[in-house]
Amino acid sequence: MKPLLVILMGSKADMKHAEKIVEAARSFGLDTDLRIGSAHKTAAHVLQLLNAYEADPRPKVYITIAGRSNALSGFTDGSVAAPVIACPPYSEAFGGADIYSSLRMPSGIAPAVVLEPANAALLAAKILGVYDPEIRAAVKAHQQKRMDTILADDTGLQTG
Repeated sequence: MKPLLVILMGSKADMKHAEKIVEAARSFGLDTDLRIGSAHKTAAHVLQLLNAYEADPRPKVYITIAGRSNALSGFTDGSVAAPVIACPPYSEAFGGADIYSSLRMPSGIAPAVVLEPANAALLAAKILGVYDPEIRAAVKAHQQKRMDTILADDTGLQTG
């Protein structure tokens, strides 16, 4: 049973941010579903989506993308048993201050917050790698590639 990464955007305006997550997720071999739903404007729709995903027996992780007042991450986390990663887009309009709506959650609501889209996908891959040895191997290969780059750079300094 292949694990699933569900990426839930608050609106279509979050698409560029979501595409970065999808690209990184696919590099780890993750199956992804991309959906749009607002906790503020379409709460019933979001709950319907989450209930359908929760009925699916596959291991899964949710990544939520919502800025300004990020109710989507908390709403999702409170509605599902699987891990939730909030990956809010940076907002020029608020100078990044809207990040606080992702950091402060009520008691019993605990989405992780990862600001870089590729790192959100990496965390999802590490979590889903617990269930899938192929995903775990892709994470290890990614880490080894990063280490090899640093070691090659160091060797270049010593010989150059």
